[in-house]
Amino acid sequence: MVFCMESKGTSQKNLLLGIPSFWKRQQHDWKITVVRTSLERFGYQMIYPYLSIFIIALGANKTELGFITSIGMILTGLVAPFVGNRIDQTGPKKIYLLGIAMLTAAYLTYSFAMTWQAAAVAMIIYYLGEGVSIHGCATICGNCLVNCDRAKGMLVCESIAAGLLGMLGPMLSAWILVNFMGVTGSPSSADQIRPLFYIPVLTTVLSFIIILTMLSNQKWVSKNNPGLHIIRDGAKILKGNRNAQKWLIIGAITYIPRGMILPFCQVFAKEVKGADVVTLGGMVTAAALTSVLFGYPVGALADKIGRKKVLYMIIPLFWLSNILMVIAPSPAILIVAGILQGFFFISTPLTATIQRELVAPEVMGRWIGLNKLITAIVSAAMALVSGVMYDKIGPQYVFLGYVAVDVLIRMPLLFSIPETLNYKIEQSEE
Repeated sequence: MVFCMESKGTSQKNLLLGIPSFWKRQQHDWKITVVRTSLERFGYQMIYPYLSIFIIALGANKTELGFITSIGMILTGLVAPFVGNRIDQTGPKKIYLLGIAMLTAAYLTYSFAMTWQAAAVAMIIYYLGEGVSIHGCATICGNCLVNCDRAKGMLVCESIAAGLLGMLGPMLSAWILVNFMGVTGSPSSADQIRPLFYIPVLTTVLSFIIILTMLSNQKWVSKNNPGLHIIRDGAKILKGNRNAQKWLIIGAITYIPRGMILPFCQVFAKEVKGADVVTLGGMVTAAALTSVLFGYPVGALADKIGRKKVLYMIIPLFWLSNILMVIAPSPAILIVAGILQGFFFISTPLTATIQRELVAPEVMGRWIGLNKLITAIVSAAMALVSGVMYDKIGPQYVFLGYVAVDVLIRMPLLFSIPETLNYKIEQSEE
């Protein structure tokens, strides 16, 4: 067990400079997940600015793009409770490796896809692989970090590690497109983008080897070892825990942008705002830069004054990002929107710290699985709606619609739950 022993003065002094001592006191398995997440982020960020453009270049329209995203998310959600149950029985390592193997298969399928239907298969495999691998990663993270280090830990992973490589990824891919593929302006064909997929194949294979050889087989298993009673176990976790019940809604809305906003950002910037390949890559790099600069300080502040207070400060910055995306008159404003979008990638792991602090470690896998199921159902529905909205009503309403949902539903619910920095799990049981 790792304990936080810093005094108040030391904590203040090391708000920005305490990363080495923080890293030293963390468990080995958490450090390995940070390395793996960083490699995965680098590979994915290379293709992310052009992924939706690639699928549309193969013949899909926006409604079909939303439908593909929706199918991937709903399948991920349906398997999540079973994955969580399995993790609580056997530990996360095997599940983690399975997810990484699926990610490798997804990137390979993308690289060979000649039709949008083949790319759709790749996207579905990717969502399943991402969901399964992150489930293993999240269980390790949730159980290896103590409360007073949790926000810093999740944001060190997001900013210092994955953020730096995530910032390099889109810069490198833009350079490859311009200098090797001869792209001027925006990519005009799928074949110009296709070679980018080979790099995430390599980084994902490397991350598989790292997890296989360096991650322990540590388990967090309760004395009452769970069987395959998904509904009963989920009901048991929620029974008498009103904060956990509210959290299912808060968590679902938190991740809606993954299906409603992110798949359409680059397409909107290219088609509506006329962004070229440099601007498209710059938007993603700018978001990663925000994580690098502000991730750890935000996490340290959340571990000092509380998660909710910090979330109240940074969530509105993502609202502003969406508004700027809609009204942007120039590439420079799109880059600013990208900078502010980076606060979404800071707010999601910070929000997840609350999720991890609402239940006991021995039910963490099932709790995360239940959250993933509800989140996937909501996100899948919103992905489908946003695709239709983009094609039939107006693309700007995709971005503005999320802001309205966040303001009217998530924020009031977040106000209503307690701060979890020093939260005792027993408090949730009545």
